[in-house]
Amino acid sequence: MTTALFTHPDAERHITPPGHAEQVARHAAVLDALADLPLDRREAPRADEAEILRCHPLSYLERIRDAIPEEGWQMLDADTHMSPGSLDAALRGAGGAVAAVDAVLAGEVPNSFVAMRPPGHHAERETPMGFCIFGNAAIAAMRALDHHGLDRVAVLDFDVHHGNGTQDLLWNERRAFFASSHQMPLYPGTGAASEQGAHGQMVNVPLRPGSDGAAGQAAWRDILSRCRDFAPQLVIVSAGFDAHAADPLAQLNWDDDDFAAITRMICDMAADLSAPVVSCLEGGYDLDALGRSARAHVQVLLEARE
Repeated sequence: MTTALFTHPDAERHITPPGHAEQVARHAAVLDALADLPLDRREAPRADEAEILRCHPLSYLERIRDAIPEEGWQMLDADTHMSPGSLDAALRGAGGAVAAVDAVLAGEVPNSFVAMRPPGHHAERETPMGFCIFGNAAIAAMRALDHHGLDRVAVLDFDVHHGNGTQDLLWNERRAFFASSHQMPLYPGTGAASEQGAHGQMVNVPLRPGSDGAAGQAAWRDILSRCRDFAPQLVIVSAGFDAHAADPLAQLNWDDDDFAAITRMICDMAADLSAPVVSCLEGGYDLDALGRSARAHVQVLLEARE
């Protein structure tokens, strides 16, 4: 068995305005970086409406459908746009995450990486924001809990921006552990250490601008110690690579090796708990750094299968 890669060309039908950081080229940068790796390549399906409704109300889904333009762009907020192909891309992002959960829990593969865009971790229950439309990681977690009957799922987010959407969607869910490391201050302004979820099942670790990879790895050693106590049966990773020193949207100073080290720590914990891993692409806006970091991340997933 090998790591499954879930993706689809529809990721490039979500077209943002010229100069937008969350650009079509991000998808190609990731796939090109992974091209020679021995992955089980699978098509990311569109999520059924029922999967979206595990986290977002029907009124929200209808709002997104109504926002699809015939051409050009429709602004959902100052940062988040819809083009004619955006809904299909977003549905495949959520559907790829759901399919990845199904695959690992069926024992078909030991872990999976979902390389789709737009990202998802900023999408709140009724609010698209921060380039995100649907809460992919949270939707995947709820699939595991409600469809597969798991008791405990962890969502671990190392994107440089706080995963406010995932936090919002899972805030009241005692079966879901959520943890995020992120730069603070930085968009979206949430993620204080005092934000611990309705059942104390959330961990937020703000990092000061300029923090290096050693600080990031130390944060994740602490996070994973607490995650072990939760004993998740499945680990979902929100894999954003914008904490890289080359990224234009933030001021942390991680490098490719730091993403590999944190991924290895996550995989080691998951292996000790016999918990499979599903990773979903989030941010990363310097194309070269994104490709290298995603490759480093997936190479660790490949090593972890053995």
